Amino acid sequence: MDIKTLDQQVSVSEQIALGDLDGLAAAGVKVLVCNRPDGEAADQPTFAQISAAAEKLGMTAVSIPFKPGEMTAAQRDEFAALLKTDRKVHAFCRTGNRSSMLWAAARKAAGAAPDAILNKAKTAGFDVSAALGGSK
Repeated sequence: MDIKTLDQQVSVSEQIALGDLDGLAAAGVKVLVCNRPDGEAADQPTFAQISAAAEKLGMTAVSIPFKPGEMTAAQRDEFAALLKTDRKVHAFCRTGNRSSMLWAAARKAAGAAPDAILNKAKTAGFDVSAALGGSK
C-alpha cells in the first residue's frame, strides 16, 4: 500500500487489503473512508469485510462510493463533515485519485484556498484541479 499524505489529517491510497488495516490503526487512523463501489474489481474486498475488520481495530469505516468523475455535492458534504471531527482519516479507492478529489472538494467547500489545496495534492502526486472547478 502506497500511502500519500494530503494534510495533517488526511491520507489516501489505492485499494487497501485487509492486512493493511493493522498498519493504518498503528499510524493513528480513526476513520477509514471507502470511495469504491463494491464489485468494481473482482479482487477487491467488500466494504462489509473492511468495515468489520476496521471496527475490531477501533476504527470507524465509512462508505462514500462513487465512480470516477461522478462525485456529488452530497458526497463532498459527507466527507467534509467527517473532516470536522478532527479525527485522522484515511480514504482509498482504486488508485487514490478519487479520494484525493473528494478531499480537495471538501476542503474547498470548507473555505481552504484553492492554491493551497492544489499544491498539497501536487506534492502527493495528484492533480485535483477538476475538483476545484478546473482552476490550475
